[in-house]
Amino acid sequence: MSNSASRLLVLVLAVVGLAAAATSTYVHYRLLTVPNFTSFCDVNSTVSCAQAYLSPYGELAGVPVAIFGALYFAAVMAIAALAWRSEPTAVSYGAAYIFAMSVPALAFIAYLAFAAFFVLHAFCILCAITYVSVIGITFVTWRAARGVPLGTVPARAVAALTTPVALTIAAGLVVATFFAAKAFPAGSAPAAPSVPVAALPVISEADRANFAAWWEVQPKEIVPVDGGGAKVVIVKFNDYQCPLCGVTYTAYKPVFDNYPGTVKFITKHYPLEGECNPGVPGGGHTAACEAAAAVIMARAKGTEQKMEEWLFSHQGPPILTPAQVREAARDVAGVTDFDAQYQTVLKEVRADADLGNQLKVNSTPTFFINGHRLPQAVPAQYMNVLIQRELKRP
Repeated sequence: MSNSASRLLVLVLAVVGLAAAATSTYVHYRLLTVPNFTSFCDVNSTVSCAQAYLSPYGELAGVPVAIFGALYFAAVMAIAALAWRSEPTAVSYGAAYIFAMSVPALAFIAYLAFAAFFVLHAFCILCAITYVSVIGITFVTWRAARGVPLGTVPARAVAALTTPVALTIAAGLVVATFFAAKAFPAGSAPAAPSVPVAALPVISEADRANFAAWWEVQPKEIVPVDGGGAKVVIVKFNDYQCPLCGVTYTAYKPVFDNYPGTVKFITKHYPLEGECNPGVPGGGHTAACEAAAAVIMARAKGTEQKMEEWLFSHQGPPILTPAQVREAARDVAGVTDFDAQYQTVLKEVRADADLGNQLKVNSTPTFFINGHRLPQAVPAQYMNVLIQRELKRP
């Protein structure tokens, strides 16, 4: 690849990476400030930006890592545009500067990717775009800088950085990063209040027809759950550390409550934690088993709903811990013998998880409506349409 082509490719990769990092920063900010916010990249607990951003790996020293990503890509663009000579015979010191900066960036994204895929078991679309961009930039600049004497790079980099233009750009990037970091709140947004069914957005007849046609082709399973004779039985496989589980809990509750006696909503526990779910031996939700157990214990006290609401409103950041769940079980739900009950209650959690594994549940939340699998969470008004359609079935 020619020197000019390498420079152009690095610029393109940097633009793509900057766009992804900026979007990540925006999504992270909205997650912390907008109640029950979900983005296009929050499909379920597996394909989820929120899982990554709200985890301990989403921040470094209290600053969202997406901001550092934006700083890196902006710096790459500036160096490629101003310090990389594109003549065929030019020595690519600009490429060498970028390569030297990209090596630690490559190590950092390797750490983040490992945490996402193997600890959190989450795939963040925007994160993956930045990873690919960093890898591409590192590889291209390594090839372009092969003719540069490495011993001369530090001195030349210092000399280049002390020029007025470089100092101005560097200062601008540092200031922008500082103010972007300061704009982020320390905690998460409170849960949004439930919206009554009468206040849900109206769906046009054309959209209803298209949605109904889509629903009719969804696969149906035999879900061995007692619906108590209800016309519509809705089963949700749930994880209390799953952000989308919390969103759907709040959004769907008024819809389910609108059909007393005819709609039966049943929660089945599917914690993404190996202690109580053999289907996810390396699951990264380290308090999910305790959370499910706390809800079951609260059921006997009549405080199950209070426990669920507390769990969904304390998903993070910072990430929920088993100790916090135990304290909440005592203080919120009135469970004073958590440890004594824990191993016994886990048998029910494991039974729910086993059922989920039999039904090939691979993410949360997963809903079954009269046996039909809902492949993704839908807005509350569409859940209402599904219930109305099921109620009309003979």
